[in-house]
Amino acid sequence: MSEKARHYAAAVLGAIAVLSLATRSRAPTPAPDDKPARLVLAGKFIGPTASSDAAAVSALCDELARIIQEDGQSKEPRLKTGIQFDDLRITARDMRMQGESIGDRQPKARDEICHFLNEAVGISGGPISPEQRAKWVDAFFEIAGAASRASGK
Repeated sequence: MSEKARHYAAAVLGAIAVLSLATRSRAPTPAPDDKPARLVLAGKFIGPTASSDAAAVSALCDELARIIQEDGQSKEPRLKTGIQFDDLRITARDMRMQGESIGDRQPKARDEICHFLNEAVGISGGPISPEQRAKWVDAFFEIAGAASRASGK
């Protein structure tokens, strides 16, 4: 791994840790009442771990939305491309879930979330405009709210 890649990984993990501590006590942001939910995950999480899996997805997506939002408000954002957003998502998921794959355990929820993200933000890995960043933030908050509602908590 190059020195630049190590610095990037360390910065991402540091940001996740700081924002995780800052946001852990906050409830996920549900979709505003005046706007219908674009994503419904009720019934997509199944089995004995359904509620805890949905709660974990909710917390993770809430953190990702806040990280991307905060980064965009800085003078020189670190996250500038769709590929970096996806790398952040994968790194955060791997770190938070400690190697467990909720997607493997909850394929219906995984597929619904994947379809929703593709529709909401597209599949481009290129540069992110402020408008595109806002779409990512909204999408992650939407997933957080839908997963929270699905968890029943």
